[in-house]
Amino acid sequence: MKISGIIWGGELPLLTQACTNQGFDHNFFTSIAARNPEKLEEILAHLESSDLFLIHPSTDPFWDELIPKIPKNIPVIPIGYDQEGLSASTVDLKIAITTSTYYIYGGEKNLDNLIRYLRAEVLHELIVYDSPEPAVWDGIYHPDAPEIFTTVEDYFAWRGRKHDSLIGILFYRLYWANRDLRVIDALIRTVEEYHDVIPVFCIGTGDADLGARPGQEVINSYFSGIIDLLINLQSVTLSKNPKETVEGLKGLNVPIIHPVVIYNRTREDWEQDSAGLTASEVGWAIVVPEFMGMTSMIPIGVKSPDDPVMGETEWHDPLPERINRLTQLISGWVRLKKKVPADRKVAFILNNSPCAALEATVGTAAHLDALESVARILQVMKDAGYSVDPPADGKELITTILDKKAFSEFRWTSVSETVAKGGALACIGQETWGPWIADLPHTLRDQLKETWGNPPGEEKDGVPAGMLHNGKLVITGISYGNALVMTQPKRGCAGSRCDGQVCKILHDPTIPPPYHYLATYQYLVREYKADAVIHVGTHGTLEFLPGKSTVLSGSCIPDAILGPVPYLYIYNTDNPPEGTIAKRRTQATLIGHMQSLMTESGLYGELSELADRIDEYTRTRDGDPSRAHALEHVILELIKKSRLEQEINLEKIRESGGGMNEVIDAVHGSLTRIYNTQIPDGMHIFGSVPEGERRAAYITGLLRFNQELRLLIVDLMGLDITPKSGELALLRMLDEAGIVFTKAILDGKTPEDAAVTALGSRLQRSESLLLTPVTNKILELSDQIESSDEHTALLRGLSGAFIEPGPSGLVSRGRTDILPTGRNFYSLDPYSVPTEAAFRVGRKLAEVLLEKYLIEEGRYPETVAVYWMASDIMWSDGETFGKLLHLLGVEPVWRQGRVRDVRIIPISSLGRPRIDINIRASGILRDCFYNCIELLDDAISMVAALDEPDEMNYLRKHQGESTRSTPRIFGSKAGTYGMGVNLALYASAWKEEAELADIYIAWNGYGYGRDAYGTASHDELIAQLKMVDVTFNKTATDEYDLLGCCCYFGTHGGLTIAAETVKGEKIATYYGDTRNPSQIEVRTLAEELTRVVRTKLLNPRYIDGFKEHGYVGAGELSRRIGRLYGWDATTGQVDDWIFDDIARTFILDDKNREFFEENNPYALEEIGRRLLEASERGIWQADPDVIDDLKEAYLMIEGWMEDKMDGTGGDVQGGSIDIFTMNDIAGWKEKIGHMKVGK
Repeated sequence: MKISGIIWGGELPLLTQACTNQGFDHNFFTSIAARNPEKLEEILAHLESSDLFLIHPSTDPFWDELIPKIPKNIPVIPIGYDQEGLSASTVDLKIAITTSTYYIYGGEKNLDNLIRYLRAEVLHELIVYDSPEPAVWDGIYHPDAPEIFTTVEDYFAWRGRKHDSLIGILFYRLYWANRDLRVIDALIRTVEEYHDVIPVFCIGTGDADLGARPGQEVINSYFSGIIDLLINLQSVTLSKNPKETVEGLKGLNVPIIHPVVIYNRTREDWEQDSAGLTASEVGWAIVVPEFMGMTSMIPIGVKSPDDPVMGETEWHDPLPERINRLTQLISGWVRLKKKVPADRKVAFILNNSPCAALEATVGTAAHLDALESVARILQVMKDAGYSVDPPADGKELITTILDKKAFSEFRWTSVSETVAKGGALACIGQETWGPWIADLPHTLRDQLKETWGNPPGEEKDGVPAGMLHNGKLVITGISYGNALVMTQPKRGCAGSRCDGQVCKILHDPTIPPPYHYLATYQYLVREYKADAVIHVGTHGTLEFLPGKSTVLSGSCIPDAILGPVPYLYIYNTDNPPEGTIAKRRTQATLIGHMQSLMTESGLYGELSELADRIDEYTRTRDGDPSRAHALEHVILELIKKSRLEQEINLEKIRESGGGMNEVIDAVHGSLTRIYNTQIPDGMHIFGSVPEGERRAAYITGLLRFNQELRLLIVDLMGLDITPKSGELALLRMLDEAGIVFTKAILDGKTPEDAAVTALGSRLQRSESLLLTPVTNKILELSDQIESSDEHTALLRGLSGAFIEPGPSGLVSRGRTDILPTGRNFYSLDPYSVPTEAAFRVGRKLAEVLLEKYLIEEGRYPETVAVYWMASDIMWSDGETFGKLLHLLGVEPVWRQGRVRDVRIIPISSLGRPRIDINIRASGILRDCFYNCIELLDDAISMVAALDEPDEMNYLRKHQGESTRSTPRIFGSKAGTYGMGVNLALYASAWKEEAELADIYIAWNGYGYGRDAYGTASHDELIAQLKMVDVTFNKTATDEYDLLGCCCYFGTHGGLTIAAETVKGEKIATYYGDTRNPSQIEVRTLAEELTRVVRTKLLNPRYIDGFKEHGYVGAGELSRRIGRLYGWDATTGQVDDWIFDDIARTFILDDKNREFFEENNPYALEEIGRRLLEASERGIWQADPDVIDDLKEAYLMIEGWMEDKMDGTGGDVQGGSIDIFTMNDIAGWKEKIGHMKVGK
């Protein structure tokens, strides 16, 4: 007789042991193993010789394939808590229920009797068995205890108290029942060396029918009011209502740490895996706990190696080093909690962007004035009893930092100047840094030595030692009592230069940061003994250092550098992709901050005058022909002055016989597109909320996505229309009235009175059905804004309290549930995308793209290359994913709201060829949504295997032309992030465009898919790029645009220049727009760049918003200009007039130049130098007068900068541009030379 089974891993050891002890032949497989098609075939083969099949059903799709293939003569018996599994049973209901009862009660005795019961009652053997024996459902376990305790009093009566701190440990009852306790025992014994512990097991959500209490009731019974921190090993919610779980954890008011047991891989497998966890493991072991506010997903256990006698056991072994790390972190949180505020020491870490001019970008943060925020936080801390001496404001803070040069050396700063001017907190000698280096993993020590020389750094390959003064490492920062304010060190370069030689990370993205980077963080933990580190703003570099994607090892650089210190991270709630990386790779607790106030961009200068003249023309063309004729000349002249001729295709309109009406319509469309773009009104300051007019404007902006307020105003006016993007005058009037209405409601007026205030005599219908719901929405949003208490949330984090979790996303796309802010935000279920709504948008986007290309080129594109970003998944639920699937002619299969598979759309239904795709997936998408990569790869394989003619299946056509199967999804090397091209452009490390193509291919030539994870595929990438007809990315929001980050031009631009280089011809570059999902557009990249420049970078309203923030605003404007340069260098899609106007606006305009000189002269120098470089390289064909004036102005700026150095500057690069390419640097050339396309 023989039993086979597919069961869950935790059940395997005791069931295997029971069969072995009874001498009963068995073949058990885990549900994880059964996901492998080959293993599934092996299981079916075993069934041919089996007498009984035991199954534990799961949500895995393989069951749909397996169940029909089970031989009809074999009894099938399901086990598990889910009664739905009984539908698969082929035995008497009583037998199925009794079998499950044995399993549910668990333990060696019950599982031994389960096998005996089946042998007796199903296989009719003569064997005795005992009935299922109930066991405790929850209790306190200790490896030394003689029993399970059911009260805290009994437990401590046995154990006693040794420490003044108490840690709760919550783990699955299944561990205890199955005796899978090695990890639990090791955790208990390590933690109790420093703290008392209460280790409790229970059944997650509980089971009322069994009498098992829900986890929430369990933690209240054992932990409430007595523990300092909870270690929760359970990944499930603690009640059937997730909100109740969060409320229960809030009630504990302690940090909730969630270490991870890696179920299905041995230590060796995990150590060699650069991902850390599989996509499905991330879903349940990481994502679900994040929803509940848990942090610090440190791995503490792995699968035991298979037993030579019993085979696969699915027991688990501890990771002692990781358990020690977890314990150190726990101790840090407990110390923080128990100290009084006056004794707590806190370090603030500010971002900077060295590649975009370090001295110009101290405190840079996406949409956050980090400098003013820190100044205000310090004042709040002082008021709360912290021993700090805050600066008066952000201006005083940055003035102190700049005066003391309290940051890393760069173009205008040497380490000797920093020491001389007082910017050094400490100078660390070998007696101090020696043990720090010695404690590092030997692999990291070797990497540091190979890259940066012997510690603490030495000149190597022309690169100087970083931040060394008289042989000592200089730690920079400013002390404000018990608080330090520091700037994050440079990640990939050293010295007072920025060029292709010192930019070591450009040569190899896997390198560790310099010794100084390591020393800065070690100083905080070991010397300064910070009780907490607060990283300020989105985002830094620590979380993007090389290492595993999740569940990092001690050899992963972020883990090795940071140290076991409570780590709070002030982060923008509109950026879940990068915030998620910070949570998972640095154990950060996020404090989400509010997004910037978004307002309409408005029209300015000639654009505003043009709109007014068009309105006048529209009113007069029928009644006053002579006036209308005169206006035509004025309008045409304004079109020329506004440089709209090319944008509206004026020449084409004339060639096709179009008249003035067609011209007016085209201009109207362009002006409306500009007006409909929202822009940030400056930056958010942490802890502040918009008040008065600003709150009314904020709420009005939130209501734009679904058009609620506009539709209400239309209805109140009695208009039987729907606001459309082409109705510029109407939109302007609706928005103006909307703000007035909102302000009136916030001022306490009734909806009816608010309508009168907003519309006056234009009010036609006061009984609108929308009036009450819109009013309620306004008041609800105001309450949510008012409830945002970011300062209190941060203070709670600094006191070792629980930070409530909350959602994240774009408030401008209707995600108002992110309010109130101040929560530890999470992302989304990776298996929920694309949603059905997002797929519909993606499908339409694909159709618009193909239609545009067909019109312009007269054929379909054979290959579309796409920059696929995690932000698109998290912001728009996977619209780009949906577009990619539709290009292939494939659609998702949803089950209960989750994507489980894909299916082919018949070519007859598709009505066009299947389009080949070339994907550059971002590193964050790889780490957070690998299931999406796997599913897309499945779709690619399915389409490649179709028996269809080449002219209807371009992917199959191209696959047939290859000598072997080629990947379609590429990215950076596993464990790294970035695209390389941006670094080369910033460091001026190129001469020819082909060199940028080489860098793109070298950095991004790694294949990903179902059976490949970071496989070197550079030749395959080159082959794929030769077939690209169009490159593509899209925008889903105005909060971010293609000048908002260097990753946009570095990746989309890099992809474009690489494709054009290997193909030997220009290709189309498109940009999609799903800001309004009901009005999807696809434009050329040049048109999108122009839209963003007009609405933002050259818009006085936008500029003035940033000028309100002084130094950081100037730095942000400078960075955006640098990114525009990057776009032109990679694609050539920036019109010359744009750079002309940038020079006029920022360098040659007296008022703006004076603003930069007073607030951030480094940003002014960066703008001037980058513009001159663009001209020298021939990227920008400048207006002769502009370039002459620019050169004169820059000489004045550079001279003024040199004068400011007052003789203490040392040997610095200053404004010179030194070009070192890969051909000049042997080590770099050696690494990249074999894959060069620009030979």
